[in-house]
Amino acid sequence: MNAFKLFIFLALCSFAASLSNPDSSTLPRPLIVENPPSLLTRVVDVEHGSGEEDLRMHCQSWRFGVETNNIRSWKTVPVECVDYVKNYMMKRGYVYDLEMVAKEAGNYARTIQLVGDGNDIWIFDIDETLLSNLPYYVDHGFGLEVFDGSKFDKWVELGSAPALQASLNFYKEILDLGFKVFLLTGRSEEHRGVTEENLRRSGIERWDRLILRGKGDHGKPAIAYKSERRAQIEEEGFRIRGNSGDQWSDLLGLCMANRSFKLPNPMYYID
Repeated sequence: MNAFKLFIFLALCSFAASLSNPDSSTLPRPLIVENPPSLLTRVVDVEHGSGEEDLRMHCQSWRFGVETNNIRSWKTVPVECVDYVKNYMMKRGYVYDLEMVAKEAGNYARTIQLVGDGNDIWIFDIDETLLSNLPYYVDHGFGLEVFDGSKFDKWVELGSAPALQASLNFYKEILDLGFKVFLLTGRSEEHRGVTEENLRRSGIERWDRLILRGKGDHGKPAIAYKSERRAQIEEEGFRIRGNSGDQWSDLLGLCMANRSFKLPNPMYYID
């Protein structure tokens, strides 16, 4: 009996010791998700040239932040991401994304029951929405250079910007569906003539209104300028059923469309 009591006493002492010094291999553990190295570590590795995959993922994350409007007011593409942006813009990635936006916009547009009074409209931006300035940016670092308005105006005055095919197809569908088309651009009124010629030469031959910046609009942030113009449009009794643009400043602000569609653009940002 004494031996049995001694055994019980030793067992209790052993259990008490395990509570004061728990062995993590024998006790239940909370579920812990161990993440890969932090983004900060990845960025540091990228800066030290530690791997192409880290660089690609870093630049892909940067572009995601840009397109989702989480990264704002940036002036140039990060120097380490220029090749990534170049490859995206020049290869199929950009085209696939444009086609996806056009497809979803078309799916939405076909669900709209037009009132029939001629007041249902779709707004399009022009640059990087209907027309592509990629030839200009090929010569200017794909967004690596700080934007130079004078140089860009000279490009605009050539009137040679090609249409974005996916947007051109969608624009034609919008016309076929019976919407009125309003073009709302940040281009200057001084460029009306060359812009109209460029649009028609690129296959964009019909619109109901082309709105450009007047003298009183210069210096206004794009989001303020476009909000004011949309407010005026609505005051005239039009219903803005859809809006397509490559900048968030094309889409956000006052008097937003029933639904807006953001086209990709990792080359520049307009407030």
